[in-house]
Parts: sequence; structure tokens; C-alpha cells
Amino acid sequence: MGNKSAMKIHELNHVAIHVADVARSCAFYRDVLRLESLPRPAFDFPGAWFRLGSAQELHLIGRVVGNVPPVNSNDHFALRVEGIAAWENHLRQVGAEFRSRQPRPDGAWQIFLRDPDGHFIELFTF
Repeated sequence: MGNKSAMKIHELNHVAIHVADVARSCAFYRDVLRLESLPRPAFDFPGAWFRLGSAQELHLIGRVVGNVPPVNSNDHFALRVEGIAAWENHLRQVGAEFRSRQPRPDGAWQIFLRDPDGHFIELFTF
């Protein structure tokens, strides 16, 4: 069932949510909740990142007019992992519904999978 010694979850890294208006949501999270803005990779869809506490992040995903959001950007939480190849093999062996690892614009590798209720989970590593 995968190389368990190489498979490790380090942390809950971020929660990602879809928003109707990125600027309005940024104003809320910046001005109302006083979250610190973070740099964001050059994705091909609008959004913004904020710091949540000392290590976690909030990722806002904006809508693209006349287009559905990218399949890998549904509302999700993300876990920073070790051994992404071992995780991919493990997911395949247990018959999980997932999308094979893909590179992110900042160089991270990510896998998206679904839990039994259809919630998306991102596993990623640098």
C-alpha cells in the first residue's frame, strides 16, 4: 500500500473557497478580519491569498465570467505532504478518486482527490 515510510502529512496548509467578487472579499478579509495578504503564484484565474495564524493560509478563488472554475480549484483544504509519488501510488492502490499530480505555477506538485462525500482535498509538496 505505497511506501508508508515516505508518506507523511506535515500540516494543514490552506483552505480554498470560491468567491463572487475577489476585490470585495479581499476588502473583507483584509479590513474586517485583519488578515495579512500573501504573494500568489501566476494562476490563470483570479484570486488572492491571506495568512491565517502562523502557518496556515486562506486562498480565495475568483470566478471567471462565462467560464466554470478550473476542475482542480473547487472549495478544498490542502495538506502539505512528503512523498508525493508514494501518495499517488497509494491512492491508486486503494482505488481513491483522484487527479494525477500536476505542477503548480510556483513549482509545487499537487494531487486532488475526493472524499466519500465529494469534498476535495489537495495533497501538495515542493
